[in-house]
Amino acid sequence: MKILQISDTHNRHSLLSRLPIADVIVHCGDFTEYGTEKEVLDFLNWFIELPYRHKIFVTGNHDLCLWDAESIEDLPDNVHFLQDRGCVIDNIVFFGLAYNHRVSLIPDKVDILITHEPPSMILDKSYNTYWGNVPLRDKVFQVKPHYHLFGHEHNNQGVVKDKNTIFANGAVLDDKYNLREKYNLFTYI
Repeated sequence: MKILQISDTHNRHSLLSRLPIADVIVHCGDFTEYGTEKEVLDFLNWFIELPYRHKIFVTGNHDLCLWDAESIEDLPDNVHFLQDRGCVIDNIVFFGLAYNHRVSLIPDKVDILITHEPPSMILDKSYNTYWGNVPLRDKVFQVKPHYHLFGHEHNNQGVVKDKNTIFANGAVLDDKYNLREKYNLFTYI
């Protein structure tokens, strides 16, 4: 299964012109700028129409109107809003944790963890400060998912691997909101 990761599009999703072919696309939050319903609807209309077999997304700190949402009505069956919940696709367990929610909600069996926040000290440093979440880092090291996909810190897009987990920051905008058409693409076997 090929998995494409993006994050932090901040209303610029329609500018993404060369998205790679994949089976699943994962958006790690901050698809809006001001968190309005209009912005969310614009994103969802774009996201639903993408030619991927499955589409997964979580909320970020900018996606205010969805912070307390438990679900979104009338989403197609192949579009998964993982707000503190999981889904299974081809026997792969995905789990999405909403922005700033309790890490205790993350189950012990997860293949691909999706958050907006990065774990502390992993692809999260900017301006000599680590912006990541310490409890999240501890939970990831305990659960040991195969992948932890996140965004939030715009200047640290990339991938690093430790002995158990591949960590990926999928931010497509830099701190000045310049678009970089560089994407994280994974093959999960």
